[in-house]
Amino acid sequence: MILIIWTMLPPCGWKLSCVDEYTWPQWKVPLVRKRRTVPLSSPNFSANPQPELSGTCGIECQRRLPSPSLDDLEQFLSYETVYENGTRTYTSVSVQGLNEVNTWSRNASTSSRHKREVYGTDTRFTIADKQYSTKYPFSTSVKISTGCSGVLVSPKHVLTAAHCIHDGKDYLDGVQKLRVGDRKGKGKSRKSRSRRSAEPEKPSFRWTRVKQTQVPKGWFKGVSDGMAVDYDYAVLELKKAPKVKHMDLGVIPSVKKLPAGRIHFSGFDDDRPGNLVYRFCSVSEESNDLLYQYCDAKPGSSGSGVYIRLKEPGKKKWKRKIIGVFSGHQWVDVNGDGMQQDYNVAVRITPLKYAQICYWVHGDSSECQVA
Repeated sequence: MILIIWTMLPPCGWKLSCVDEYTWPQWKVPLVRKRRTVPLSSPNFSANPQPELSGTCGIECQRRLPSPSLDDLEQFLSYETVYENGTRTYTSVSVQGLNEVNTWSRNASTSSRHKREVYGTDTRFTIADKQYSTKYPFSTSVKISTGCSGVLVSPKHVLTAAHCIHDGKDYLDGVQKLRVGDRKGKGKSRKSRSRRSAEPEKPSFRWTRVKQTQVPKGWFKGVSDGMAVDYDYAVLELKKAPKVKHMDLGVIPSVKKLPAGRIHFSGFDDDRPGNLVYRFCSVSEESNDLLYQYCDAKPGSSGSGVYIRLKEPGKKKWKRKIIGVFSGHQWVDVNGDGMQQDYNVAVRITPLKYAQICYWVHGDSSECQVA
């Protein structure tokens, strides 16, 4: 096992308080409130999983788009909920207090970027030993039955990528029986000791059914146009809570301004079946909503929670928090002329997205006023 020293430094600004540069900033968060919920017809559940997304309007492309209005944002943050019995609802929302927190800087850089899902030497680490894979922070990573990864953000809620659930037009085949798996720890076995020692240990999961799934309308085709990738996230509520610790959400204005600008995430890459794969890397470019980064990754890791580690305000204790969702290896529209380049992309947790995800988790926006 390779020991990693995590040293992250946030900038100090645009927030309620900041003790020092090693401390998580505290943000005042806008309120996302439910307006009304209406029933919809049941989905067809006919979409197929997409190992790679293409035609994405990325950081360069989005610079040419007008800033969304409040009405636009309320439409993008409205959401669909699909229940385990196959029924579906649509919930419209209002956003309050946006002007008070609308200081999220435009911090896209112009640094050079590598391409491809694996950059030269593969720097991923397989966490095969259950002594580590079933312990925090690795234990927060879960496998989604549609073939993606996710991260526990509450005892019963999993954050993942929207495209792991919905292709923009319909829900994926299998979402009607969606399950989430966490790694099993060491348990008793009926096999003899000699036989167990002769056979390699196979990865195993505890599977839990999903009670309901929520996806922002901004992800749906024809709603947010070029900004759909900004809303490539979804939350799954489980029928019962796995007996593992979750990881909280966090908001950070710039990752590149941290020394080393490193992020971390773990997921279940397809080329290492059943095994948890950890990686850390630097961020090459960032915008308000997206991160381009150098992390080696393969299909299956999409939906992983991207995190960093800083000190809690007023304490000496260091804490990891989720600051984004790994969207995956994508073909990105760069100049708007049809020319595409491939990048590894993550969706950032902004104050608005924090407010929405927190509301999905708690069901009460009053509990989501400070990030």
